[in-house]
Amino acid sequence: MSFTLLALQGFGGVLAVVQREIVERKQWLTREEFLEDWAVAQVLPGPNVVNLSLMIGGRHFGLTGALSALAGLLLAPSAVALLLAMAYAGVADHPTAQAALRGMGAVVAGLIIATGLKLIPALRTNPLGYLPGLAWALLCFVAVALLRLPLAAVLLGMGGLSSVWAWRQLAQLEKHSGPPT
Repeated sequence: MSFTLLALQGFGGVLAVVQREIVERKQWLTREEFLEDWAVAQVLPGPNVVNLSLMIGGRHFGLTGALSALAGLLLAPSAVALLLAMAYAGVADHPTAQAALRGMGAVVAGLIIATGLKLIPALRTNPLGYLPGLAWALLCFVAVALLRLPLAAVLLGMGGLSSVWAWRQLAQLEKHSGPPT
């Protein structure tokens, strides 16, 4: 039921809703755990929130939980999308409908930015460090939003470099503190 409500609240831009519900309200994950799981969900094929729901459902309730989370996330929104598509077909060429969709896009962009700002404090425990993490995020933004570089190239290039950097940082931490007990 939780994932059905998440999907219906965040129709078309669910990251902000999922972060608020899972981290802040239900406290199923910490900010750090959410960021780690979200990073994995982004790398896996398919929609990020679907991957996240499968991970959370599977972690807490096994295969049944994963499938229940998936069904909850997809069934009701699919029905709503079909109904909206049928309704939109009749007004698709109307300027008011087109303007409303552009406005909704701006709202979704604002929600994603707000969620990113909320998650910035989690960089304090990131292996890259707070300031390098912020700088890396800014570089990625500039590469994609301003320089219009292909997202796949930025993810592979900068994501690969930051992964190597984080791996080296973790190796240095382990070297100085000894193996985990």
